This record gives sequence, C-alpha cells and structure tokens, in this order.
Amino acid sequence: MDGLSSKSVRAERLKRVVSEDKIISTRVYNLIMGGVVLYGLVMNVILCSFSDQLAATINPIVMLIGYIVLSIVGLIISRKSQNAIISFLGYNLICLPLGVVISVMVSFYGGIDAKPVQMAFIYTVGITLIMILAAVAFPKLFEKLGKALFIALIAIAIVGVLSMFIQGMAYLYSLLGAGLFSLYVGYDVYRSQQFAKTADNAVDCAIDIYMDIANLFLFLLRIFGRND
Repeated sequence: MDGLSSKSVRAERLKRVVSEDKIISTRVYNLIMGGVVLYGLVMNVILCSFSDQLAATINPIVMLIGYIVLSIVGLIISRKSQNAIISFLGYNLICLPLGVVISVMVSFYGGIDAKPVQMAFIYTVGITLIMILAAVAFPKLFEKLGKALFIALIAIAIVGVLSMFIQGMAYLYSLLGAGLFSLYVGYDVYRSQQFAKTADNAVDCAIDIYMDIANLFLFLLRIFGRND
C-alpha cells in the first residue's frame, strides 16, 4: 500500500534545493513521469502473462518477504537519491517485485484472460484516466484532499486488519480501498506538478502514481473476483 511515510517524503521533496541547471521543461517532466509509470505497468502486464507459472514456482511467503524487503530498499534509494537514473533503479526494485505479487493474485482469480481480471484492468484504466483529467481540471479540489486522504489511509488500514477477523468486512475494505486509491491517483498527479521540474522528481512522482494504480487494480480485482 501507499506507505504512511509518503506524506513526509513528499514534504521533503518540496524543500529540496534545486540548481537551475537541473530544471527541465514541464512537458519533458511530464513525459518522463508518464513514461516511467507506463514502463512499470507494462512490466506488470508482461509478468501477469506468466501468472500461472509464477504462482506454481514461487513460495508465497518467500515472495511476500522478498517484495517487502526489495520495496523498502527501492523506496530508500529513490528517496535519498537526487539522480534520476538511481531513482529509476529504486523504482524497478518496487514495480518488479510488486508485479510478481500482482501476477500471483491474477493467477488466483483465474489468469489474465479471466473476467474478473479483465474487468479490474478496464476499470483501473478508466478510473486512472478520469482522475488524471480531474486533477488537471480541478487542481484546487485536490489541493484540499491531502490531510483527508492521509487520515482515510490510516482508517482503511485499520479496517483491513479488522476484516481478517470480522466476517463480511473484507468486501467493505475492498470498496473503501478502491475509492481511496482512485482519489490518490488524482491527488498524486496534482502533487507532482507542485515539485521542482527535475528528472529525478519526475521519477519519484512516478513511483507514487504507480503505487496508487497498482493498489487500485488489486482492490478492484478483489471486488470483481468476489462478484464473479
């Protein structure tokens, strides 16, 4: 999930002192950011095409531990670095292990051709595009959502824990999670435009947006999987 430390990471990014020679145009900045996000999603789709093989060969516990460790390392690398190439390396340590986790989840719900998986993919694409357009059209709206989303993230994390013990809460947890990360897509797109326009910040912002989209897909997958 989008870590609770993301708020402090974004605040730190705003305070960075950036030399003029590192500033790039807004167009190039957004192209880099969009390209990095797209790269991560395409890699995830490729991994999902091998979902059955990955699910059959990878131990779930080893997979989960590996994902957590590599993601933490990737986040540290991208957070500490102000070099776009190094931050991109950190990004790969996040998106590739998460892609394996997503691939195993896809296998659990029937594979890449299964209806729940396809519906989750279609809705993820549609919601992402809508929220990007909304962030561009209504920046003032998303400017006010930061604290509310952070509180909602904590609340949903609590609901997620309770859903493991209380029957019937898992579906509510999935609905709330999908709604939250839909808003986070728009919020992080808005926030990406507030930072200094550097290649490194473009990669760092891409990590935020990628994580939002990946989490949105996983929550939608649970929803459509249950309905199916």
